[in-house]
Amino acid sequence: MEIWIIFMKMVLLVYIAIQCAQANPSHISWVVLAFLVYFCTNISLYLFKNNTFKRILHVLPIGISTVAYHYVNPMFCLLLPLSIMELASGFIEKKITILLLSLLPILYLNESVQPEYGLVAFLSYLIFSITSIYGEKLVKNEAQIDSMRKQLQKLTKHINENTEYIRQSEYTFKLEERNRISQEIHDKIGHSMTGALFQMEAAKRLMETNQQKASELLQNAINISKEGIENIRLTLKNMKPPTEQVGIHRLKLLIDDFNAKQQIKTVLTHEGNLDIIEPIHWKIIHENVTEALTNAMKYSHATQVSVDLKVLNKVIRAEVKDNGAGTDMIKKGLGILGMEERTASVNGKMIVDSTHGFSVTTLLPLGS
Repeated sequence: MEIWIIFMKMVLLVYIAIQCAQANPSHISWVVLAFLVYFCTNISLYLFKNNTFKRILHVLPIGISTVAYHYVNPMFCLLLPLSIMELASGFIEKKITILLLSLLPILYLNESVQPEYGLVAFLSYLIFSITSIYGEKLVKNEAQIDSMRKQLQKLTKHINENTEYIRQSEYTFKLEERNRISQEIHDKIGHSMTGALFQMEAAKRLMETNQQKASELLQNAINISKEGIENIRLTLKNMKPPTEQVGIHRLKLLIDDFNAKQQIKTVLTHEGNLDIIEPIHWKIIHENVTEALTNAMKYSHATQVSVDLKVLNKVIRAEVKDNGAGTDMIKKGLGILGMEERTASVNGKMIVDSTHGFSVTTLLPLGS
C-alpha cells in the first residue's frame, strides 16, 4: 500500500515541478526547497512505527503543501488529497467520508486549479481505496498464515506426543503380556511339573522297599505330566492368534506402509470367509501382492491401485489392479515369473492383463 502512495506522490511532484518550471523559473529555488522539505517529511513518516507519532507527522505535509500553495506556486495544492486521506484513514473507517474531506479544500482554491485538484483527488481516492483493500486482505492473509502455522506446530507437537505415547503403550503392553504369560505358565504348568517331580522322587525312594506304592506314585506323576502338557497346549493355543487374523492384518500393514511411503493411493477390499485360507495361501498372496505393488510403483505411472481379495466357493481370488497406462506387450520379468512359480506350487493360476491399466490376478484352489 505504502509503495503505491509514494509512487503517486512522486508522479505529482514531477508534474508540479514541470508546471512550476514553465510558469515562473525565477522562483525555482523556492520550489526546490518546498520539494525537499515535503520529500523529507514524507520519508520520515515511514521511519517510525508509533501510530500516534505518525499521525502527528501526517499534519506536516498538509501544512507544507498549504504554505507552498500560497507563497510558492498554486500547483502545490495537488499534494493535499493524498496527505488528507492518509491522515483521515487513521480516524475514519468510511472511505466516502475520507473522499469528502479530501475534496473540502477545493472550496478555498483558485478557480484555475480547481479542475486539476478535483481530478487528482478522485484519482488519489481510487488508488488509495484499491491499495487499502488489498492491504487489508494482505494483512488478513498473513494473520491466517500465522494462525495456520501455529496450528501446524501444535498438530506436529501432538503427533510427536501421540507417537511417543503409542510407542510407550506398545512397550508397556509387551511387558504386561510377557508378565501375564509368565504368571500363567507358573500357575498352571509350574505347579504341575513340581508335583510330578515330587511324585517321581518319592517313587524312586520306594522302588526297592514298596514297589506297589512306587508304581502308584509313578502313575500319578504320569497323569500330572499329561495334565501339564495339556495345559501347555491350551495356553499356547489361546496365545496364538487365528491364522486369518494374522494374514489379513499383515496384508493391511503392507498396504498402509505402501501408502505412507508412496504417492499412489492404494485401497484394500476383501470379501468372503477368510477363516478357510491356509497359511501357505496367505504367504503366496502376501508375496504376490508385494511384487505387484512394487511393479506398479516402478512402471505404471498410476495414481491409484486397488487390492481385492475374494474367497469364493472353490477358489481364492487376489487381484492387484492400477489405473496406469498399461502396455501393449507384456514382458514377463523375474517378478512375474516368480509370482507364477509361487502360484503354480499349489496348483494355482495367475492372470496378467494390461487392457485397462495393469492387473495381476492370483487364483488359488481351496483345499490344495
